[in-house]
Amino acid sequence: MLTRNCLSLLLWVLFDGGLLTPLHPQPQQTLEAEPRDNVVPVPGRRSSVQRVKRGWVWNQFFVLEEYMGSEPQYVGKLHSDLDKGVGTVKYTLSGDGAGTVFTIDETTGDIHAIRSLDREEKPFYTLRAQAVDVDTKKPLEPESEFIIKVQDINDNEPKFLDGPYVASVPEMSPVGAYVLQVKATDADDPTYGNSARVVYSILQGQPYFSIDPKTGVIRTALPNMDREVKEQYQVLIQAKDMGGQLGGLAGTTTVNITLTDVNDNPPRFPKSIFHLKVPESSHVGSAIGRIRAVDPDFGKNAEIEYNIVPGDGGNLFDITTDENTQEGVIKLKKPLDFETKKAYTFKVEASNLHLDHRFHSVGPFKDTATVKINVLDMDEPPVFSKPMYTMEVYEDTPVGTIIGAVTAQDLDAGSSSVRYFIDWKNDVDSYFTIDATEGTIATNELLDRESTAQYNFSIIASKVNNTAGIETERNGYSRRQQELYFLPVVIEDSSYPVQSSTNTMTIRVCRCDSDGTILSCNVEAIFLPVGLSTGALIAILLCIVILLVIVVLYVALRRQKKKDTLMTSKEDIRDNVIHYDDEGGGEEDTQAFDIGALRNPKVIEDNKMRRDIKPDTLCFPRQRPPVEDNTDIRDFINQRLQENDVDPTAPPYDSLATYAYEGNGSVAESLSSIESLTTEADQDYDYLSDWGPRFKILADMFGEEESYNPDKVT
Repeated sequence: MLTRNCLSLLLWVLFDGGLLTPLHPQPQQTLEAEPRDNVVPVPGRRSSVQRVKRGWVWNQFFVLEEYMGSEPQYVGKLHSDLDKGVGTVKYTLSGDGAGTVFTIDETTGDIHAIRSLDREEKPFYTLRAQAVDVDTKKPLEPESEFIIKVQDINDNEPKFLDGPYVASVPEMSPVGAYVLQVKATDADDPTYGNSARVVYSILQGQPYFSIDPKTGVIRTALPNMDREVKEQYQVLIQAKDMGGQLGGLAGTTTVNITLTDVNDNPPRFPKSIFHLKVPESSHVGSAIGRIRAVDPDFGKNAEIEYNIVPGDGGNLFDITTDENTQEGVIKLKKPLDFETKKAYTFKVEASNLHLDHRFHSVGPFKDTATVKINVLDMDEPPVFSKPMYTMEVYEDTPVGTIIGAVTAQDLDAGSSSVRYFIDWKNDVDSYFTIDATEGTIATNELLDRESTAQYNFSIIASKVNNTAGIETERNGYSRRQQELYFLPVVIEDSSYPVQSSTNTMTIRVCRCDSDGTILSCNVEAIFLPVGLSTGALIAILLCIVILLVIVVLYVALRRQKKKDTLMTSKEDIRDNVIHYDDEGGGEEDTQAFDIGALRNPKVIEDNKMRRDIKPDTLCFPRQRPPVEDNTDIRDFINQRLQENDVDPTAPPYDSLATYAYEGNGSVAESLSSIESLTTEADQDYDYLSDWGPRFKILADMFGEEESYNPDKVT
């Protein structure tokens, strides 16, 4: 940096004709003044002496930003050629930051920065310099203006001011398709060094996308990216200054990229055949079923159009598209008749409305499926051969004369039998009768033309397939004798073997008037003839309830009193009951006596004798008597038992004592060297050979050592 400043100063001096007076051995920045009287030779002309008035020589100073040194940062020096170094010249500084940011030594002219500077806050300062006589206070040089420029350091990372970004690109795009351009800004000086030179890279998002390191343009890096496989991508972009070199500062941003849909998938039916069942009674124009083709595309690219392929079987139906679900809705164009045709078969085609010519090579963007419709038979009423019948009869014709007949036919499969009735709502049912099976109509009374010349009445025809009629077998019914009748009904089919089921029909006797109109069928009507009113019945029921409550309360009080008496007697004698059949609970048994006293250490110290038994002998210290050779284990156990029996410190209840019986001593006695005599005299170890094969190796070792003679020559 100092070299650059020196070169700039040298070029300025050469072009401007100023003079540089170095005051230090290293290069430094200086403002100098030329002598007022100076002889300047002019090249190419006759030399002459001219008096030229010179002013301040201007130069630009530099100061490093973010200086963190303990001493004020040296900036440069002001110097006048009239300054002879005797202290007669005073230097002053004014302008931006004079006195607050920059100070000057009035005697030497040295300029220092007294605080840290930020280039991004203020890139340069404009100041004015002045040299005055100390005594006269008059200016020695004209006031001159100069600039102190804050030199940049890399103290700002790149920032994405517009991030995070949202972008989209069509699916199935080729490699290199444009997605988005990102831009990072660096607050450092772009004209100095590489502090603001930004390089872009992808930290997350490969291998799907790439970015231009200089421009920040993001493009696709893989061909045929399918939205139906993956729709959303999150790409992490980094911008690094210093040209991306080591030590540069970096900033990141996120780019959320969505693959937009294109029509690259044809509709497909999930199955080749659709089965529908439609009642024959369906109305024309009604929807009888839905089918759907699946298109994984989105929006308008998934819109499907359905059509019935022309051919046999589809002329009775139509199909439209449900815009919300993209289903094909099959509708009925003509009536259905199970007796005429029981099934229909036709084909339906599903195709896209909006095609993309780029994907024509994939194949036809349509699919076909077969629809089979089965017509369901419905139970329809019989149909008369004619809508109206006209019959003539002479007046005064004898009763029972047949005057005509009606005919109705069951068109359903199976052709059930038909039964005929005269509509009971007409008043003429008493003048004529109809045979329920044959449908023949006959007179029931003598007819008089002068009274009534014409009769109009309706005939009802019903099927006998699944109906049953119930008739009464007597004339009068009394509700007081029996109000309800339960009639079992058995239903059987006509196949073999016969299948049947039974149900119960409830028949209620109701009060009716002479015309057959029901007056009442409730419970109250049964008691009304007796003479009891509704209020009387309620009063009787209320009295019964009160009596029941009184009885319940009386019984409860008696039981409570008896219980209290028993409890009182139990409490009186509870403390006097002593149980002698307890086996004891060991340490846990605290009911028969206070075990705390037995566990009191003070009691044991005061009296070491057992309280529950009288000891036969005094307590002796527990010592193990010498055991003779070949002592039996039983003797050892008996001896230990006797010791525990006479021990006064033993607890007054059963306890577990362990007896560690080690057995008889070894025939070789102790092998320890603790009790051995320490002597340097030779010992005889021949007895080791008598101890058996287990000590053979030890006997051989000591025997060889003992028999060794260094003076013996073999």
